[in-house]
Amino acid sequence: MPVDVVVFDLDDTLYAEHDYVKSGFQAVSRWLEDTHGTPGFFDASWELFTSGRRGKVFDEALAALKCDASSERVGECVRVYREHDPAITLFEDAVWALDHVRGRWRTALLTDGWLGVQQRKVAALGLAPRLELRVYSDAFGREHWKPDALPYETVTRTLPVTPERCLYVADNPAKDFVTARKLGWRTARVARAGGEYNAPAKDASWDAERVVDDLRALEALPVRRRVAVVTRGGARSTRWRRT
Repeated sequence: MPVDVVVFDLDDTLYAEHDYVKSGFQAVSRWLEDTHGTPGFFDASWELFTSGRRGKVFDEALAALKCDASSERVGECVRVYREHDPAITLFEDAVWALDHVRGRWRTALLTDGWLGVQQRKVAALGLAPRLELRVYSDAFGREHWKPDALPYETVTRTLPVTPERCLYVADNPAKDFVTARKLGWRTARVARAGGEYNAPAKDASWDAERVVDDLRALEALPVRRRVAVVTRGGARSTRWRRT
């Protein structure tokens, strides 16, 4: 069945999430040195992150620097990290995909994560003019982050479009696809080298129907183009035509 709407995930789908992490650590490092005279945070935190540490990087980096690692200081670092304006860029194939789908399919974004953080990422990437709809799951509350159904249902209700005409392009089989598939969406997982979630799903029912390593694979999708229709009375409207 042809697709009418391509819905993109954000992190590690359209840009490299580790670039956001690096940008955030750099912002925290500058803040710590300027505000508290503490140098070296970036090197310490980046070494921990690239070695596979997750969850307690701020605590461990501060402790390694033998400086204040109290919960208050860690909280300040997290605030700076989340509120910084990120230095991130779109993947080359994401630029291609976003340019390619415009005029061929309708486009939307469905993303998890803290609302302000995700909004600043969208702004830094210049995504707003490229997308008809942006759905941030955190706008509904943390309990409605993926795989909750509400963000997906918001896409189909708002556009509006039937679920089987939606394709969700994302990267994380632990949360991105299971609900989309239950609702009847088409799904494609982009498994990038170096991505946080490029390993196969442990349960096949949670994975996407299709796995690709480059968004240029969207070229193979069946297309329904929006074409102008002139009625007998001269009025113009649009409809979809398969091509």
